[in-house]
Amino acid sequence: MSQSRIHLHLAGPEASRIYDMLEALFEEDGYAISYFEVDQDNPETTDWTIDIYMPDEDAQSALSRAKDKLGSDGLGAALTLEKLGDEDWIAMSLEGLKPVKAGRFFVHGAHDSGKIPAGSVNIEIEAGQAFGTGHHGTTAGCLEALELLMRQRRFERIFDLGTGTGLLAIGLAKALRQPVLASDIDGISVDVARENAALNGVGSWVHVVEATGVHHSKIRNNGPFDLIVANILAGPLITMAGDIAGELMSGGSLVLSGILQQQTNRVVASYVANGLRLERQAFRDGWSTLTFRAPD
Repeated sequence: MSQSRIHLHLAGPEASRIYDMLEALFEEDGYAISYFEVDQDNPETTDWTIDIYMPDEDAQSALSRAKDKLGSDGLGAALTLEKLGDEDWIAMSLEGLKPVKAGRFFVHGAHDSGKIPAGSVNIEIEAGQAFGTGHHGTTAGCLEALELLMRQRRFERIFDLGTGTGLLAIGLAKALRQPVLASDIDGISVDVARENAALNGVGSWVHVVEATGVHHSKIRNNGPFDLIVANILAGPLITMAGDIAGELMSGGSLVLSGILQQQTNRVVASYVANGLRLERQAFRDGWSTLTFRAPD
C-alpha cells in the first residue's frame, strides 16, 4: 500500500506537547507517529521532528484534521505532506533513531545491535514501534531513576504499570534477573510487550497481563511490591494514587513519569497524601520523573 507522511519540525518541550496532541487525534485511526530529536549528539540542538504515516487515500483528510487541531498551537510551524510510495517508510525512518543510553541501560533497534557497549543492559525494540522506543523523555527518565535505585538496593517483587512496549519491564528483568509483572490497559500493547520480552530473552521473566489500573487477580496475588514503575499520564496517576500506593510494601520504591513539568506538584501532593515520601524528582525535555518511598 502506498503511504504518505505529514512532517512537522519543532523545538524543545513544544514538540513534546504537540506530539501528544497529534497522537491523541489519530489514536483511533491507527496511524504510526514517530517523534525524535534531530541531533542528540549536539547539546546546542533542540530541534525535534514529528512524522505521521498514513495510506495515501487518507492523506489530505489527515492533513486538514492536523491543521484544525493544532491551530495557533502549531506556533507557525509548517505541516508538510509527502507521498512516499510502497516502501516501509515507517521502519526506515525509525532506523535513523540513535540508541539511547541511560545509566547502564542501552536501548537500541536491531540495526544498532553491533554497537552495544560492554557491560550494558541492552534492550532491543524493533523499528515500527514508535511509542516506547526510549527516545521520549519520560522513558529515559524512568531508566535513569531505576538505575539509581538499583545501586542502592535489590528488588524482588516488581510491577510495571502501563508497560506499553514492555521496555521498562524488560530492562528490570535483565538487570535484576528477577520476575517482573507488567500490565497494560490495551490488548495490542500486551501482545507487543510479550513479543519484545521474548525477543530480548526474558520471555520467561516478564509476565504481561491486560488490566485496568491494579484490578487484576495476578496483580492482587503477587503484591504488595517492593518496586513499582508507572510511566503513563498525570491524570490517571492522580486518580489511582491510593490504589498504587496500596500495592507498595513497607519501604518499597515507586517511580512515576508521563508527567508534564507543570503537573508535578499535583502528582506529588496526591502520593504524599497517601503516605509516601518524595525522594527524588528529575526533569527531562519538559517532563518530570518522580521517585517515592513507602514508610518502613
